[in-house]
Amino acid sequence: MSEQKSFWDRNAGCYDRFMRKDRAAYEEMYTLIRPVVKAKTVLELATGTGLIAKHIVNAAAQIEATDASAEMIAEAKRDDRSAKLHFSVQDMFCLPYADKSFDVVIVSNALHIVPQPEKALAEIHRVLKEDGVLIAPTFTHAGNSFSGKVKAFFMKLAGFPLHSRWTSEGYLRFLRQNGWSVRKSVVLKASFLLTYAECVKSEGQDVIFENTRKPVGLGGKLMVAMMNVGHSAVARWGLQFLNAAPFCKAVWRI
Repeated sequence: MSEQKSFWDRNAGCYDRFMRKDRAAYEEMYTLIRPVVKAKTVLELATGTGLIAKHIVNAAAQIEATDASAEMIAEAKRDDRSAKLHFSVQDMFCLPYADKSFDVVIVSNALHIVPQPEKALAEIHRVLKEDGVLIAPTFTHAGNSFSGKVKAFFMKLAGFPLHSRWTSEGYLRFLRQNGWSVRKSVVLKASFLLTYAECVKSEGQDVIFENTRKPVGLGGKLMVAMMNVGHSAVARWGLQFLNAAPFCKAVWRI
């Protein structure tokens, strides 16, 4: 984490300029977020210079915007003019807030650049109210065009911390596997594909469904074939105890 902090501390002063090229995608994102945060208490993680928080604060009741980088928070505070918005330095893996404190948690373009993002999701789950909403837009680099992959390569050379490469589908699956039900998703066009996701606590059903899908590939076909052989024997054994109609018995023998 210290290496990541130093990277963002070094680049805090130029972050807003770097993000200007994605202004159109971010405007779309603000439009999606505002109705969700209307009159709600909001926690934003990895706020950076506060771009999202400042654009949605008028809709929210209160926003606590946090980042691990002290320099990013210093930049964010330069033009903070809202009494409803508070910036602070916090670690998303160990938040100081009580359980079920917030109506909405926003973590934008951060889960792909932190190690063990599932731990961040667990901490978000803790501080979010039971009926709360997680908004987690993330650049899904694995779906990049060739030019996007070239950009990602040079960003990595510059020290940009990239820990997870997801496609849009892979990212949504990751969220489901970690206790979230995705209620809305939109892929926005930016420098890199940006997958906007709105989630609620899943109570485990998405994890169950994810693990009970039809097996695929050669291994899956072998598994299904073996299961069918076993089920057939059990079915034949069970049918001998039933008084099936003669037609049914004839069909079963066939």
